[in-house]
Amino acid sequence: MILWNTPTPPETPFFASIFNYYLSDDLDGYDEYDEHTLELVQTMPGYLGYESLKHNGRGMFISYWKDMESIQAWGRHPKHLEAKKLGIQRWYKSYNSMISRIEHWSSL
Repeated sequence: MILWNTPTPPETPFFASIFNYYLSDDLDGYDEYDEHTLELVQTMPGYLGYESLKHNGRGMFISYWKDMESIQAWGRHPKHLEAKKLGIQRWYKSYNSMISRIEHWSSL
């Protein structure tokens, strides 16, 4: 389920930043960073919402954004850069990231 930043979903088009990962065995500090960056991302201009799934060490985090400029600003945020560095060094066995433009969206 998508947790939108506003009571109603945004108008299309908008963007999705999709992060898939496998966790490593060294998760020291991971939960704290995960919680902190989730709180922080919700304050970013252009942020629309997110959904997250985790199961047996595999996860997916999808954040939704108004435009590419907003995604790029989040990508340059110092705390996000620090979290990426720690993720590469410690928390993830592997990961991939994609950005997609949403032209149509609906739900039940």
